[in-house]
Amino acid sequence: MNLLTQSLYYFLQIYIFLLVVRILLTWLPGVGWATQVMETLSPVTDPYLDLFRSFIPPLGGSIDISPMLAILVLQVIAGLFSAGATSTVGYYQP
Repeated sequence: MNLLTQSLYYFLQIYIFLLVVRILLTWLPGVGWATQVMETLSPVTDPYLDLFRSFIPPLGGSIDISPMLAILVLQVIAGLFSAGATSTVGYYQP
């Protein structure tokens, strides 16, 4: 069970990193290499971000805070997996 919780924790950390990269690349719309990376990351990250964009409208029509909430939710979930992985350390498991 410890291996599963650690694996899920690391998966979430990698996914959070991909989300941050995807969000930062939106600030570089004209750079060729950034467009290629964003086209690669979009199918992986946009379905998750769209969940939050569907019920959080942009502030003032241009400021989108939904990615911050999406990352916060993943951080909380990753923290739960991290706590679960460390809580079993030291217990006898037959």
